[in-house]
Amino acid sequence: MDVLVVGGGPAGLALAGACGRLGLTTGLVDPAPERPWTATYGMWSQELPTGLPESVVAARAAGRAIAVTEHQLGWEYAVLDVPALRAHLSDELTGVRIHAARAVSSPEPGVVALADGSSLRASVVVDAGGGARPLDRSASRRAPAAQTAYGLVVDEDAAAPFVDPGDALFMDWRPDHGEGGWPTFVYVIPLGGGRVLIEETSLARRPGLPLSTLRRRLHARMARHGITPPTDARSEKVSFRVDHPRHRGSGVLGFGAAAPLIHPATGFSLAASLRLAPRVAAAVAEHIEDGPSRALAAAQKTVWPFEARVVHQVRRIGLESMLRMPPADVPGFFEQFFDLPDPHRWTYLTARDDVGGIVAAMNCLFRTSGGRLRRHLVTSAMLPAVATNDA
Repeated sequence: MDVLVVGGGPAGLALAGACGRLGLTTGLVDPAPERPWTATYGMWSQELPTGLPESVVAARAAGRAIAVTEHQLGWEYAVLDVPALRAHLSDELTGVRIHAARAVSSPEPGVVALADGSSLRASVVVDAGGGARPLDRSASRRAPAAQTAYGLVVDEDAAAPFVDPGDALFMDWRPDHGEGGWPTFVYVIPLGGGRVLIEETSLARRPGLPLSTLRRRLHARMARHGITPPTDARSEKVSFRVDHPRHRGSGVLGFGAAAPLIHPATGFSLAASLRLAPRVAAAVAEHIEDGPSRALAAAQKTVWPFEARVVHQVRRIGLESMLRMPPADVPGFFEQFFDLPDPHRWTYLTARDDVGGIVAAMNCLFRTSGGRLRRHLVTSAMLPAVATNDA
């Protein structure tokens, strides 16, 4: 076959479908291709890919954030209907052959070994297996930095102390949970149908903050605002790595969270994955007759052009800077960030290949920061990565 995609999440389905629509013989491997998706997905409305049906959007809300003071972000946040997203991407898999199997490695270019001892071959192999990255088993030299979160779904009346209808609280760093230590924020978004997700979130920590801590803080925060969640409230548990190096599987294209397309400062990756999928498929289709290596190289260049590599590295430096920051300073840092002009905030949070824009945003942040934050930003850029935040 021309393309074999490993991983049946949103990124894998989007890329497999895009390849199939261009006439590439395409396969998709996933151990449980029919399993439901349990994560909540959102993105800024301006990031919604062309062609995504309106029915896939469950709710839209004006975004705001609270660091030390409140900031209206000026952007609309779109929360997706996950079953509808899955149905839409599945409907786009025309001609794609689904293999219910577990990929364990890629022993040589163009070959995917399966857990049952068999293998599949394709000109271009894609690892879209999320953080597990089944086709890249490179050992990490340190504990991973992870974003972790624990959330509860309540009705919108119960969530009224945090948000009004049509409102989304992107982050609120106030320590209403009553604890010191590693800083966390609450993320509150509408899910549609009168439901709201209230989630206590650790943006990044090495290693990730335990879910038990987040659960305790969420219940304390909700109690402080007079919210008693029902005993049968649906919970959401989140834990994923935000500091993966670029995929190093030999002869394999990393895509989606496996690439990684995860934004080191937000944890978002879906918008980038959905928008890149048609472009990656087009690159493969254009070069497939030139041979597998040319097609793979074209796809890799589409995912990681030089500009995107530079921007990702700048954001990784920003991640390490935050991991080194004294916990008490974190809300003040975000106060400074949300005070930036709108174009700078937008570029840092969304644009993955705008080198000039990211440099301008960082320069503006540096110029408007006080001496303490300036020194921290400079020294963090020069020091090796934090080994652990447990020390």
